Amino acid sequence: MNTALNTALLSTLVLNEARLRLRRLSSVVAVLAVIALAWVMIPDPRTGVTLMAIDDARVVYTSSTLAYGSSALASLLFGLAGFYLVRGRIAEDMRSGCGGVIAATQVGNGIFLLGRWLGGVVHLLALLAALLGAMLVCHLLRGEGSIELFVYLQTYAAILLPMVFFAVSCAILFDSFAPLMGKLGDLIFFFIWMAQIAMMNKVESGIVGQINPFVYIDFIGAATSMANLKIHMGTNHFSIGTATFNAAIPPILLPNVMWSDKLLLIRGASALLALLPLLPAIALFHRFSPDRVQVSQTRQRRSPLIVLNQWLRPFAGLAQALFRLAQALPGLAGQICADLALTVASNPLAGLALLVLPFFAMFCESGSLPGLLTISVAMWGILVSDIASRDHHAALGEMTGALNGGIRQRYLRQFAATAILGLLLTGVIALRWSIHEPVRSLALLTGIFSMSAVASLLGRLSRTPRTFLSLFLFGLYVAVNAVKVPVIDIFGFNGVANSQSISWQVMLGLCALIAGYFYNRRAAA
Repeated sequence: MNTALNTALLSTLVLNEARLRLRRLSSVVAVLAVIALAWVMIPDPRTGVTLMAIDDARVVYTSSTLAYGSSALASLLFGLAGFYLVRGRIAEDMRSGCGGVIAATQVGNGIFLLGRWLGGVVHLLALLAALLGAMLVCHLLRGEGSIELFVYLQTYAAILLPMVFFAVSCAILFDSFAPLMGKLGDLIFFFIWMAQIAMMNKVESGIVGQINPFVYIDFIGAATSMANLKIHMGTNHFSIGTATFNAAIPPILLPNVMWSDKLLLIRGASALLALLPLLPAIALFHRFSPDRVQVSQTRQRRSPLIVLNQWLRPFAGLAQALFRLAQALPGLAGQICADLALTVASNPLAGLALLVLPFFAMFCESGSLPGLLTISVAMWGILVSDIASRDHHAALGEMTGALNGGIRQRYLRQFAATAILGLLLTGVIALRWSIHEPVRSLALLTGIFSMSAVASLLGRLSRTPRTFLSLFLFGLYVAVNAVKVPVIDIFGFNGVANSQSISWQVMLGLCALIAGYFYNRRAAA
């Protein structure tokens, strides 16, 4: 009887969790982003670039190639974004008051967290199903050969299932432990993701026969997929993504069977190990206890992030000057200044950055500007990720929307505050480049404009900072490594942005800004 009752309860929890996640507007946005990603992943070889190149030769777009390449790239993105997309449901329970109701029920911690975990897995699998569907459409239009569905399913399962389990398990663990529920947890997982990518050169021996523990903890699967491809093709000279190729070299055909029984067992073991974070989650789960997770209590915890904020508290004094300026400025200008002041007041690191980074930009050597810009842009992205959603988190959306201009003007002023903060942090670099490298300077300015619009749009649609933050950090990582691709050089720190990539940035920014404006206009109606 108890087993049947627990099964029915778990089924109800999972279905409700999946429905709540999938019915959100943010899920629709995520699906559209995944479909767009699929089209970007599969470039037309007639343009001179391909999804996969080996020894400068193009790899034929068969089911094996498209499945392998798209899943390897998706593992990098979803390994980071999946965590940010899933986490936050427990914090929502606290804000809505449902947490107290849940805590008063007889549902055990294990059943409750397992239901949340399964709901998160269903959510990410739905996004991956959308990716697979988009890839099949791409295959019909650009593929070479028939669609072999089994090859797609096997490859996606081998690479992506352990990644999904690990991302959701970490999200549940971080939401269950009060000190990791905020931005500190977001930052820690970003470093975990980076550590997973750093294992690229450590798993090959485990595939060829030696015992290697790293191959079992490659949850994201990027290292294993790259090592497997290297072993199959017998070369280190390959690339996946927007790869250039020599059209004079005959194209290469990738084998249909890329996954041996041993490798499938290894990935299965990785999937099981990815469940381990659930064990400490059950033990550490606060169960919405006021003495463990109340806002006032969590602020008293001396986590490294809070200690840093306390050390930097004097720099938050810059916000006082901004607040006074906001009082003096009329209308929209004063509201924009107030949003800037609020950002500095809540993040003392922003005050320090506004004082230090422009100073360094004025006096450092020209060769050091790209590195300084990368630091400035990364800090800016983290600081502005919650500007468009913080009213919702503080339950002040209706109050701030009641100001002059209403919801639509609030959206515009938050976009303006985001862009102005970016200009304050990077404007000196743009000014120095404008003299000798005007294209690079223009790329920086258009990058601030487009990403400000995207941050404002995603913040309003998803009502969480993590949607933009995950995509931004992933894009920044790709841009730092893909130093020769103009369209990825959004802010110009690689020096390869051109007029075409800048035009794309302007179009992206305008589309995001207009879409956000009309969405807010409809919400205000």
